[in-house]
Amino acid sequence: MSTEAEKICGLKREDFQTTVQGKETDLFILKNAQGNAVAITNYGGAIVAIMVPDKNGNMGNVVEGHDNINDVVNSPEPYLSRLIGRYGNRIAKGTFTLHGKEYHLKLNDGPNSLHGGPTGFNVRVWDAERMNDQSVVLNYVSAYGEEGFKGELKTTVVYTFNDDNELVIDYLATTNKKTIVCLTNHAFFALAGIANPTPSVENIELQINADFYLPIDNTSIPTGEILKVEGTPFDFRTPKVIGKDIEADNEQLKNGSGYDHNYVLNKKEPGELSFAAKLLEPVSGRTMEVYTTEPGLQLYTGNFLNGITGQHGATFPRRSGICLEAQHFPDSPNRPYFPPVTLEPGQQYKQKTIYKFGVEK
Repeated sequence: MSTEAEKICGLKREDFQTTVQGKETDLFILKNAQGNAVAITNYGGAIVAIMVPDKNGNMGNVVEGHDNINDVVNSPEPYLSRLIGRYGNRIAKGTFTLHGKEYHLKLNDGPNSLHGGPTGFNVRVWDAERMNDQSVVLNYVSAYGEEGFKGELKTTVVYTFNDDNELVIDYLATTNKKTIVCLTNHAFFALAGIANPTPSVENIELQINADFYLPIDNTSIPTGEILKVEGTPFDFRTPKVIGKDIEADNEQLKNGSGYDHNYVLNKKEPGELSFAAKLLEPVSGRTMEVYTTEPGLQLYTGNFLNGITGQHGATFPRRSGICLEAQHFPDSPNRPYFPPVTLEPGQQYKQKTIYKFGVEK
């Protein structure tokens, strides 16, 4: 790894090198031809820096993360910009039925199982191999019965940062027994640039390519309804400032303490790679577009961030980060009419999600 790449991120590789769970952790900095960089550690596949310029050419880190492995491992926010699995989002009561047998997962979010349980993919050390200056491949084998899930799941995630300032995340998984799988990345984006304090995302303009969303109960589990966004605070079909309706007198916003809801993305056909969302941060001019093959996009406005300290003394107060998690729908195993999340032996789980960074002057 070049020290030039380290300089761009303000990170030192040795600060991420240690042994956790008997495996070596490291830092991988992906650099493109434009001189921008993305830094990733193989602990939880955490993205710790995305260095891109604003409209004046000033470089800033637009993702919330830590600057050393100790802080990553002990972060008060265990999902901070990490890979999520085996099952992204929530499963009601941690219970689902497969092949007529009931399975019980550990509960780590009130009465529900969240993001694969307390020792999900976000706290695992992945085997990492750098492919070239712009790509790193992460592999993890989730053992049969891990966190209560059936089947051994072999998972590969490839991070690529290309010359178009696109962070491309490719996911691949196979199993030896029928199981459920829903993978995603929980990046907390802060397009203004992380700072002390990192500015609120409420001033960011957001567009989501979705006519429908999933309402939730007061434990954040989908009610089972699929409702139109039209005429609600959830309508982002045309760009709207996030803070405009976030405090509206609305039961759904109260249930999520803000936005923490899954959108049903508009698709011509299932599995197509298509436009999902766009962010525009008005002060810096930075933009981010999201493209994905997934049917859903979880919008989370960092409602439970509480001022944790991150990289170089930056702080992450409430609503300082926005998550746009491409995924299947929450609680799908208990909703047969949601897009299926089962994976059979001989099948491949595949997903591609792209975060494309730019500027508008």
